[in-house]
Amino acid sequence: MTVAVEGGALGWVRRVRRSSGPARFHQYTRYTIYSFAFFEGLMLLGWIVAQTAGPAVWSAAVLGLLFTAHVVCQLLLSRAGLRYYLGTAERPVRLTAVYLALTVAGIAGALALTLSGVGELSPSDALPLVAWLVMFLAGPLPLVLPAGRSAGLVAALLAASVLAAGMLGAPARGLVATVVGGVLGSLLFGVSYRCSAWTMRVVSELEAARETQARLAVAEERLRFGRDLHDVLGRNLSVIALKSELAVQLARRGSASAVDQMTEVQRIARESQREMREVVRGYREADLHTELVGARGVLRAAGIDCRIEDSGSGELPGALQSALGWVVREGTTNVLRHADARWCVIRLRTGPGDGPAELAVENDGATSPRAAAGGGSGLAGLRERLVALGGTLTGERHGGTFLLTARVPVRTAGGAAGRATGEDAGEDGTR
Repeated sequence: MTVAVEGGALGWVRRVRRSSGPARFHQYTRYTIYSFAFFEGLMLLGWIVAQTAGPAVWSAAVLGLLFTAHVVCQLLLSRAGLRYYLGTAERPVRLTAVYLALTVAGIAGALALTLSGVGELSPSDALPLVAWLVMFLAGPLPLVLPAGRSAGLVAALLAASVLAAGMLGAPARGLVATVVGGVLGSLLFGVSYRCSAWTMRVVSELEAARETQARLAVAEERLRFGRDLHDVLGRNLSVIALKSELAVQLARRGSASAVDQMTEVQRIARESQREMREVVRGYREADLHTELVGARGVLRAAGIDCRIEDSGSGELPGALQSALGWVVREGTTNVLRHADARWCVIRLRTGPGDGPAELAVENDGATSPRAAAGGGSGLAGLRERLVALGGTLTGERHGGTFLLTARVPVRTAGGAAGRATGEDAGEDGTR
């Protein structure tokens, strides 16, 4: 049983540590707020134990039950208040009323013991409870009510409690200390709860904006590619349709000009094919330096510290630049989608002479569950692209970091670039 409990606790800790940055921040903030209820319980329990010559056993038991209900209700209201403030639940009206009633009942019960004649409890002994209960009331209340209304309720309860204690004979010095402590504690707890919830909402909005930005970037790229294809093929396809229709009419009339029109259609179709191939080739080819600069901008915009170490990207052959540019694209995409990285380093090193070029993309997001759940075909496609150039692609995890390394011989890549240029020229000349 102990092993199971420890395993569950350790598993929870591992899940928290491996979760994304926004999710981890939400969890830390939530449980920090929930811990205030635990501290309230300890303070109230300590007060009951300290009154050894005060309330009798039955009155201490009643106060203990009342304070326990207050602590539990504070925990529930903190949870419900955070959900309401973040917009994921409705306002907990009934729970707020119950928490306010329990606070009033706790203060009234402590003050009533000073009149009951049970034990030796004095009004000054009840003053710490007044300050504590008002202070803990001021925490979750601003999450479910406007700041002005919650401050008014807390101030009214504190004033009424101090007035009642004064009427029961509490010393003036204790009343002043209670007012000062209650006001300062209420401000501290109210601001802490409200600012924590506001920060959680801002983090959620930033995460949503980041996802929207990524989707808009993909949509913009699709629109650009579609616009280029439309500009290239739209006019030519319209001309092909008109000339084909004209050729049909001429053929029906037995005119020899129909052959000339179909020859023109064939020429325009070949030209369209060539232009479309150039558009696709330009889309598929990546400039390495541009990709490095773009990766740094995208990662920094996502809150990831990115450092680029470029030693000669402009001196590499075109085919090698294109292949390594795709490695930068895919590596950056994996960092954004499958990792929870705080930093990323992209290093490009070229060997002396015709030595191999090495591109490494390293980040500290290997412990993210999204990294473990990855398994797309992007790296496999990159590996095939590099193998065609005589290169290799490896991915390694070292503790909390992931290192993606591409190595390609410069001489092999230059030869492959020449062959590819020759094949493209032959293809355009024969088709």
